[in-house]
Amino acid sequence: MIERIPEAEVMDTWEEASEYDGMDFTQVNQEFAELAIELGPETGLILDGGTGTARIPILIAQRRSQWQITGIDLSANMLFIGNQNIEQAGLQEQIKLEQVDAKQLPYPDDQFDLVISNSIVHHLADPLLFFQEIKRVLKPQGGIFLRDLTRPCSETELNSLVEQYAGNCNDHQQKLFRDSLQAAYTLDEIINFIESVGLENMRVYQSSDRHWTAERSYSPCFKVS
Repeated sequence: MIERIPEAEVMDTWEEASEYDGMDFTQVNQEFAELAIELGPETGLILDGGTGTARIPILIAQRRSQWQITGIDLSANMLFIGNQNIEQAGLQEQIKLEQVDAKQLPYPDDQFDLVISNSIVHHLADPLLFFQEIKRVLKPQGGIFLRDLTRPCSETELNSLVEQYAGNCNDHQQKLFRDSLQAAYTLDEIINFIESVGLENMRVYQSSDRHWTAERSYSPCFKVS
């Protein structure tokens, strides 16, 4: 297993934010949105941790008009572009973006019906804090859908993934993807984080050649023992 090389927690330069928004994640985002909808409630409050430029909340809101989505990110530039994207989609009433640290959420306990997050964990030096906050702000019956990159086993695998999924991107976009893969956690590390904070009834698995997924369906009949 290659050594983890931490990445900056915030992609806050205008270049990084605009380059990120310009990368084609359409297929991955669409799949993420569809699975989030399957795991969530009919109606409710949704938290998207590390929303970036809000591409995923937009896809979800277009399918679930009864969901109110709060997207959080630490990057002002990401949120600026995200608000432009939301306005262009006409979804300002359904999606709100806030500059918030996912490791220190300003929301009360048991607030959200579903917490989702795509590709935030590899940015965090201590993901345990994020998982603790998820557990705190989520209703006992709440759903969870998290997905991120897994760290490759070797330099050869790393190079192959960059070539396969970012080979047509520019040099800076390729570097962003390479850095993210090297900053990612392994599946075993993610399982350990989730078990450590006591999140129960979770399904955690390798979901592609470069992703792990952790999920739990919203269960309205769930009772706290």
